[in-house]
Amino acid sequence: MFLNVDQFNAGKIAIKDDSGHTLTYGDICKAIHEFESLNIPRCVVFCLCENSAGSLLGYLAFESNQQVPLLLGMNMDTELRQNLEQIYWPSYYWVPERKVSEIAGREVYSVCGYTLVKTDAAPYPLNEKLALLLATSGSTGSPKLVRHKYGNQEANAANVAKVFAWSTDEVGICDLPMNYTMGLNVINSHLIVGATVLMVKSSLMDPGFWKFIKENRGTSFCGVPFSYEIMRRVGFERMDLPDLYTLAEGGGKLTDKMFNWIAAYCKKHGKRFCATFGTSETTARMAFLNPDLALEKTGSIGKAIPNGELFLLDETVNADGSAVGELAYRGPNVTMGHAYCREDLLKDDEFCGEYHTGDIAQRDAEGFYYIIGRKGRFLKLFSIRISLDETERILKTQYPSADFVCTGTDKRMNIFTTCAAIEEQIIPFISKKINIHNSAFKVFVIEEIPRNDYGKVKFAVLEEMAAEH
Repeated sequence: MFLNVDQFNAGKIAIKDDSGHTLTYGDICKAIHEFESLNIPRCVVFCLCENSAGSLLGYLAFESNQQVPLLLGMNMDTELRQNLEQIYWPSYYWVPERKVSEIAGREVYSVCGYTLVKTDAAPYPLNEKLALLLATSGSTGSPKLVRHKYGNQEANAANVAKVFAWSTDEVGICDLPMNYTMGLNVINSHLIVGATVLMVKSSLMDPGFWKFIKENRGTSFCGVPFSYEIMRRVGFERMDLPDLYTLAEGGGKLTDKMFNWIAAYCKKHGKRFCATFGTSETTARMAFLNPDLALEKTGSIGKAIPNGELFLLDETVNADGSAVGELAYRGPNVTMGHAYCREDLLKDDEFCGEYHTGDIAQRDAEGFYYIIGRKGRFLKLFSIRISLDETERILKTQYPSADFVCTGTDKRMNIFTTCAAIEEQIIPFISKKINIHNSAFKVFVIEEIPRNDYGKVKFAVLEEMAAEH
């Protein structure tokens, strides 16, 4: 079975969620066998995910039984989801019971508050290596997916569990969405060693979140930069959480101030802070900083995880022995490539074990890596990767008479438009559409989009405008 879940003590608790469900490893195996008896063909299954036992059961069953799940957020905009449906033709949906009425199809099976719905879409040919699909651009509904092959999830889970030294006694906290590559890795890296996973839907700002963690003796937490900003606001350093030993971070770059705050807190309280780095294309994690070096190597993502290799492309070597270039990675967790349409799901492995991240990194003289910039047209807003190009497309579809260009940083997306009449509508619309808080956006109304003689946008001009506000 996937992640060897059938190799552990059947009576050991594997999953406990804050909705009241508790499942042992034996319960998981039973559910996987029940899915097998349904004789579901090899096909694409859309999973509308939330952090719950039922959601996780479906993922484990589909992986074990050779279906190909596409993990999507349960609260994804309906129109964007239907657009993906028209592109990828899911033969089944795995959805919370309260969402069944929104899906056209026949109910087949239910467990732990989730229901399998059969659609009218017939299965179509898929590459025999294809195991899993994840979206690359947060919640914009972009058709661009990452194609994971069999072995990617298992390899990364095993190597991450090794570098973190997880054991069967670990109680991992999954607060990040399970359809997000980092949240999924928290699940995988704990289950592969027979540990327990706490699936939490409540917000970090909710006192009930911390009560649930304390009562269930959570030992390890993984957050994105925004998670730690919230934790600092709610007084995390004053909380009594005696069992919480590991604080990990991924999904974006912390400020040096925040990095040092977490590292200092952990040192003072006898805990460990583990900075990590990865991408969906590398199955979540490819770098890890030894927690003993957290205060010495502020801001570093560390070195490659076991069985992986980090290196720089087109590197420039400095006099002090450091080097700068595009960060690249080799390892068994590198995925097959991307898909933009269902025909792409027949493609073979295009990455061939090597991925060029598009991030600009510095490697110091001791071999530790630091992310210092990004080549591509993506932002990480609240640690969700958002495509600027896809956001422009969504805005243009909604307001076809207006012109749009999006720029920005991981702190804010700047939306430039030529239509003053819709200025007040833009932020409420795009915030709801891609499920990102409206504080992440600022609108600029300009007479025309600055372009050169070849029609290319002059981004430097727009950045200067944004910098003045």
